[in-house]
Amino acid sequence: MPDTPHAGSARAKALASGDLPVNALPLVDSKRGRALANLGVTTVGDLVRHYPFRYLDLSTVADMRTVRPGTEATVVGRVHDIKVKHPRPRLSITEVALVDGTGALIGVWFNQPYMASRFRVGERVAFAGQVTFEYGLKQMRNPFVERLDEEADGPDIARILPVHSATEGLSTNWTRRLVSEALRMAGDIPDPLPSRIRLLRRLYPLGSALRSIHFPETSADADAARRRLAYDELLAVQLAMALRRQQHVRDLPGYAHSTGGPAVSRLAQALPFTLTSEQSAAVTAVLGDMASPHPMNRLLLGDVGTGKTVVAAHALAACADSGTQAAMMAPTEVLATQYARAVGPLLDAAGVSWALLTGSTAPAQRRTVLGGLADGSITVAFGTHALIQPNVVYKHLTLAVVDEQHRFGVQQRLALRSKGGSPDLLVMTATPIPRSLALTLYGDLDTTYLRSRPKGRGVDHIVTRLVPMSGRADAYQAVRDAVAAGQQAYVVCALVDESDALQAKAATTEARRLQRQVFPDLRVGLLTGQMPAAAKAEAMERFRAGDTDVLVATTVIEVGVDVPRATVMIVEDADRFGLSQLHQLRGRVGRGDEPGLVMLFADPKTDDGRARMDAIASTNDGFELAELDLRLRGEGEVLGDRQSGVPGLRLASLVNDMDLLEMAREDAHAILESDPALTDPRHVPLREDTEKRLGAVWEWVSSG
Repeated sequence: MPDTPHAGSARAKALASGDLPVNALPLVDSKRGRALANLGVTTVGDLVRHYPFRYLDLSTVADMRTVRPGTEATVVGRVHDIKVKHPRPRLSITEVALVDGTGALIGVWFNQPYMASRFRVGERVAFAGQVTFEYGLKQMRNPFVERLDEEADGPDIARILPVHSATEGLSTNWTRRLVSEALRMAGDIPDPLPSRIRLLRRLYPLGSALRSIHFPETSADADAARRRLAYDELLAVQLAMALRRQQHVRDLPGYAHSTGGPAVSRLAQALPFTLTSEQSAAVTAVLGDMASPHPMNRLLLGDVGTGKTVVAAHALAACADSGTQAAMMAPTEVLATQYARAVGPLLDAAGVSWALLTGSTAPAQRRTVLGGLADGSITVAFGTHALIQPNVVYKHLTLAVVDEQHRFGVQQRLALRSKGGSPDLLVMTATPIPRSLALTLYGDLDTTYLRSRPKGRGVDHIVTRLVPMSGRADAYQAVRDAVAAGQQAYVVCALVDESDALQAKAATTEARRLQRQVFPDLRVGLLTGQMPAAAKAEAMERFRAGDTDVLVATTVIEVGVDVPRATVMIVEDADRFGLSQLHQLRGRVGRGDEPGLVMLFADPKTDDGRARMDAIASTNDGFELAELDLRLRGEGEVLGDRQSGVPGLRLASLVNDMDLLEMAREDAHAILESDPALTDPRHVPLREDTEKRLGAVWEWVSSG
């Protein structure tokens, strides 16, 4: 039955938007449809954006005589010989020899005997990969393979072939063919980016970019296409962040705090040190935000020992001067207790009432705290997620301070803000974040950096050494020497319990071993995140009081733990930690008058792993380390499990596209400045495109 005009119009619209089901393509039968679904491709739009992960550049084919070992190359030849060798039990080596008239090159696959059946002697093939020279022959291990048309010869193959992800039932060649058909059917793809921005930024039109990313004529063509499409991804995230900032700052009524009152003044006078210029500037920025009638939305990024806590203390005191309340939420009881210990005395000196509320707070004390928060007699509450339980009611909450917010879930952060009307938000992190990640993850927040430390404090007060396994005795002697001098030590393990699969030291086992075999005359304690809250508190209190000499711990001590007598740290399996995490860990020693010593035991198996270990030993700059960590491991690894990557970013790189990110941020703010709701006809397509790109993760970008 022929389509009605209305149906035809709907189909055209679906096709233009990319929403047409992929099985509408003539070449997609049920089998290929299932294979595409396995790749996450269900619509024509998905297929058009199923970008190549690499290219086979047949325009720069190297001949086998002159290709140099140690380089990446593409070679083309005919299959001359196919062999499967079995040099020893449970080892097979498949060798496929290519010849091109100038020489030969061997493709090698280990324990993949099935590869032999994928070649025919005499067929024309391209290999791409790293060239090595072994046993007198040029080789490629696990090369990428492309079978070439028999009729193609000489200049006819001088082209760039895209290599798309394939799956069972769908080869790379077929994927390429289906993408070509999808582009043909899509026709003139509407471009949601206003032409004035595209021209200003010298970007390809969208249709040209999509065709060139899949089938570029030159490498420069592919680069320009990727640049346009990466910009689109970054612009969508920046628009979402800017919209959220607008909703939380411009569109919501805030509370104008009194920031020059007696409590703030008394707290400043009670400080046992003079603020650094950076700390003073941060206090001024925070108090300036709090005095505004709009809600504060500020991120305080501070390296280890730079004084974020004292900045937050001024904000807490401002609430007392305003007759309102503040809540400071930490991800662990250890950290929440540490903040109460560090800031509590300053608040006492300023005449500000405060309390600590955690999961292990005794029932009687809990009732007292809840009553004080409800009637307003308690101004400041320190705590964990206990602060956001349904039975916690604040009389007038106007400031929410969230520390290490990436450790909380979305709902937990939002729940704290919901305890007030539109409270000011101060987000703090001691985890150095590269600028590109900060602009992307926290693009809706005003950002303040603390980089410098008071003289003689922080990691500048610490020596970090890479210790070979043969140096373990010396490391243990350093612990003994520290304890003999009245100091204490940490031993940090990556795991809580043994795991044969990971083959890493576990805290529970290591604590027993050290107590029985290495330090039988010392007091060895244990602290892990899996211990009951009361046991964790007791372990930390014993260490703080000096009743424990050596504390074996996991990364539960990573942030906020402040024991001035702890001067030595051993980190087992250090190569299993990220650079920023190692930097945080070493910040736990050398916090008193004595310098700190950190000894890292590691056995990195890769060049990147060795580079990371060399870096942590050679620099104490947390932000420099964070940038290197991002470059070596990528944003997914750096962000960890909670945020395994930045939503919507498939082509954009937070490592290499900083210029595009800056452009996108600038453009997003300019667009919303002139059209806050994106209702201008020129911007409606852009709004729709942004919502479509980020719809599945909108909660992620709109979280606090």
